[in-house]
Amino acid sequence: MIAEVIVDLPTQQTNKPFDYLIPKAWQDVICPGMRVAVPFGPRKLMGFVSKIKETSEFKQLKPIDRIMDKEPVLNEELLLLGEWLAKETICFKISAYQAMLPAALKGKYQKSKSAVDDKLKVKTERVVQALQPKEELVELLTATRKNAVNQRKLLEFFIDHPTAIRVADLIEQLDISRQAISQLVKKGILAEGQVELYRDPYQDHHFAQTKKLVLTSEQQMALQPIVHAIDHHQHVKQLLFGVTGSGKTEVYLQAIEAVLLQGKQAIMLVPEIALTPQMVKRFKERFGAQVAVLHSRLSSGEKYDEWRRIYRQEVSVVVGARSAVFAPFHHLGIIIIDEEHEGSYKQEETPRYHTRDVAIKRAEFHQCPVVMGSATPSLESFARARKGVYQLLTLEERINRRELPTVSIVDMREELRNNNRSMFSNQLYDKIKDRLDKKEQIVLLLNRRGYSSFVMCRDCGLVVECPNCAVSMTYHRSQQQMKCHYCSLEQTVPTACPHCESTHIRFFGSGTQKIEAEINKLFPDARVIRMDVDTTRTKGAHEKLLKQFEDGEADILLGTQMIAKGLDFPNITLVGVLSADTSLYIADFRAAERTFQLLTQVAGRAGRHELPGEVVVQTYTPEHYSIELAASQDYRQFYEREMYTRKAAAFVPFYYLALVTVSHPDQLIAMDAVQTAVTFIKKGISQQAVVYGPMPSPIARVNNRYRYQCLIKYKIEPHLLETLTALNEQFSLMVGKKDVYLSIDMNPNMMM
Repeated sequence: MIAEVIVDLPTQQTNKPFDYLIPKAWQDVICPGMRVAVPFGPRKLMGFVSKIKETSEFKQLKPIDRIMDKEPVLNEELLLLGEWLAKETICFKISAYQAMLPAALKGKYQKSKSAVDDKLKVKTERVVQALQPKEELVELLTATRKNAVNQRKLLEFFIDHPTAIRVADLIEQLDISRQAISQLVKKGILAEGQVELYRDPYQDHHFAQTKKLVLTSEQQMALQPIVHAIDHHQHVKQLLFGVTGSGKTEVYLQAIEAVLLQGKQAIMLVPEIALTPQMVKRFKERFGAQVAVLHSRLSSGEKYDEWRRIYRQEVSVVVGARSAVFAPFHHLGIIIIDEEHEGSYKQEETPRYHTRDVAIKRAEFHQCPVVMGSATPSLESFARARKGVYQLLTLEERINRRELPTVSIVDMREELRNNNRSMFSNQLYDKIKDRLDKKEQIVLLLNRRGYSSFVMCRDCGLVVECPNCAVSMTYHRSQQQMKCHYCSLEQTVPTACPHCESTHIRFFGSGTQKIEAEINKLFPDARVIRMDVDTTRTKGAHEKLLKQFEDGEADILLGTQMIAKGLDFPNITLVGVLSADTSLYIADFRAAERTFQLLTQVAGRAGRHELPGEVVVQTYTPEHYSIELAASQDYRQFYEREMYTRKAAAFVPFYYLALVTVSHPDQLIAMDAVQTAVTFIKKGISQQAVVYGPMPSPIARVNNRYRYQCLIKYKIEPHLLETLTALNEQFSLMVGKKDVYLSIDMNPNMMM
């Protein structure tokens, strides 16, 4: 028998199965989806068995060196999904398969020993158990001398406890020595052994069981079509559009309960920054030990053990971030994507998949519903719901008909005119002081998304935009120039504002540490928790800081986007947004959409319980529709306005996009290579598609590599995937240069 193996070497030459002989002893053992170690050149590599067959066109076949799994780590569905993923995202098959597994199952190679090992071992612990029945233990106790105190303690214990117990627990419980256990093991009375142990990231937490809540009539109406699809095994795509605080999570929980009653399994996906301890707690309290959790703040060992619990079907619910969409379940009954609009659902490294596409593909295989929920759905999803591609389910009101928070927009240009040069407007300052006096809590968001700086007039609020593309020009400090990263237009930075002729022109940016220092100066008695990349770097820091805030150990929670979602604390009555413009003027056609979403989401943190909420949004462009409509929480009007803009500019969702990026340490080689790519693409696609570029990437040099790109806009382009796949396969030969990297991103989420 022969195995086709995809080896763990992500190159164009090895992006195909290689034939290996299956030794006779393993012919009934090896099957597709297993990992094996195989000889490849001078070393041994890990690989995935993709197929078993009886013959090969090659005469001299090397045998498989060893089996790395007792059972396949990828089932039939995931193997097929890997092939689909490799084709759709134009990546190597091995990259697609590796993306589905925890880091611990990715082989490491030691060239000197030619060995392949898993990165992580299974954690075990020593246990001890009685070998004799109860009656014999009683006789042994009677025969044991009185001064053998420890041995008598052990016999008495195992008379009442016939099951195995951890050695460490036994020593602590009985206050005995290890030697006493060893003596009874030598006599054949007790037996010692190793048992597998799961590393439980939540072992120190107590989760009290909760029962399902009584649904409002709106929630009930939203839940019914989901349960109908579950009961009738229908693959439907449903968009749950509900305002912040309308009870979407309870709808998810009750939909999952309907799935579990059928003996099926559920995947609940949450953006990484919204996967707060609060979210985990709600699922653990409802479904207990049936829940596994997967997110980036777990250690490699914890991720591996949570994955093994899923793989062994010991749990029925997975709550996790993006990669949890690959959870190895066999009987999926539902996949839920909460905050479906979030950009973090798109993977920015190879394979560049969107979680939503993978979820839909898996749900199609299992004939089950995909539920996408958001208070601010992506334009693509809402447009599909409007067309009937997705079924639209709505929750228009907050639970108990609580009012949405009142939102005030502060024009920071006026603050400057009144000589207030602080980061805090007079209005926000007064409201913070008021909340501190009332012992209520405050959330302050520094809106700091994106890498590029924009140029703004501090007097009239004008942001310099590209005349061709309706996106802001990006300021490049090194060349003292502004560039458009869509059509390559370049301009010098104006010395005076083109609108009001003011000379107060500058580019923007500010940090959380600077703001924390100002809070300490203005409100010296306020207790502040700062949450950003620096303060949440260590394991458990994120959870610890939120717990301190929940327990009332701080008055102000200051942070970046990570505090905008998933928080539900009763004492938060004020939310302040310190720089609404920062995400509005990054060089991205989605800038207005992302600003609206972020402001709406963070506003939803206030007044979720008994106390009413207030939001203060500080901006230099209060008249921008994304800020005005976020203040009134009017998604539908924002959707209409933004769709008009997108249609005029021929962008998503009216067109699809593909981004091709080329890089090389030599700028001229990179420019030459991207030109070759553009010529090849234009030959392979129709004239209805538009190719923009070549042009420098928004971040033109990374790690001393020059980056150039081209953007393809299209509606229906049947040969595009085929053309880009051919480009990917032939590129190094066409260019004839070493070290030229090509990356292809279908439907990119970021243009960087």
